[in-house]
Amino acid sequence: MSTPLIRRPESNGASVQAAPVMTAEPAEYALPSVRTMGAQASAVLGLLTGLWVALSPWFITLQQSGTNANTVNLISGLAVAAVGAFALVSPRGFAGLQIGSALLGVWLIIAGPILSQKNPITDAMYWSNSWAGGVLIALAAIGLATVAVRRPVRR
Repeated sequence: MSTPLIRRPESNGASVQAAPVMTAEPAEYALPSVRTMGAQASAVLGLLTGLWVALSPWFITLQQSGTNANTVNLISGLAVAAVGAFALVSPRGFAGLQIGSALLGVWLIIAGPILSQKNPITDAMYWSNSWAGGVLIALAAIGLATVAVRRPVRR
């Protein structure tokens, strides 16, 4: 690939020199940084956690009677997976996505006791959702840390 040249006149009136123009390489050719890879790993793990929450009613028994736990897990899991997918395809991490993911993690932790008021919830749902919620909160904290480090401080 040839480098474009521009002509720069000398200040003392001497002959004209040719100087190469430095062009920035497109972003797709740059190697990913550790922060970018960490944000992508966090988004992928969040996406997988959301898929587990959405699909867990087909693998474990959440409730002995009623279907409100299945519905809550399906909706919550799809919301978490959507947040993870959006964070994965976004060019940079958004703090709002990480906060939303953390709130969904808190919801997964407190959903069991709330849902058990109407129909009893099994221990498997408590453990599954508590672990998934804890993972989401930890991933959101990691994601918020990478977003905070990436932004320059303005004065």
